Amino acid sequence: MLTIIYGDAENSIYNTNVYFKNTYEPEWFETELAKKMVKDIDDSEVVSGECINSPVLGQIPPERLSGGVKTLLLMLNEPEKIFNASTCGDNCAKWILEIGKLHDLTINLRHMMSFGRDVRFDIKIENGGEIVHSMKELIPIASNYLNKMKQE
Repeated sequence: MLTIIYGDAENSIYNTNVYFKNTYEPEWFETELAKKMVKDIDDSEVVSGECINSPVLGQIPPERLSGGVKTLLLMLNEPEKIFNASTCGDNCAKWILEIGKLHDLTINLRHMMSFGRDVRFDIKIENGGEIVHSMKELIPIASNYLNKMKQE
């Protein structure tokens, strides 16, 4: 199940770019899910675990992928850690939900992420323990925690 912590989260990894650069393994790019995420988010093809073919940049190392893809790959491969998902755009939301179906995943958010107007899901909000199933349910709860964060 996907769990979200709004605001500061103890032990959260906020600088996902630096963390990725120093921890990723080339094997992370061997799964079909990883290849689909790279294609969908960055419109790039995985050639190998050390080479990505970007239509804009040409052949690049994984460190040059977008912050969103790198954060998704961290979530997929190190689900026991809490990553700052605010480095991801809304285009990453469906993949976060997908990873949350594969294994328990806790993320940190400091903004309102859209998981899709007509998408049904099971998300636990760690701040108060609420379980939500749609954006209609999520928005007022998340807004409350995000507004509290701004006041602190």
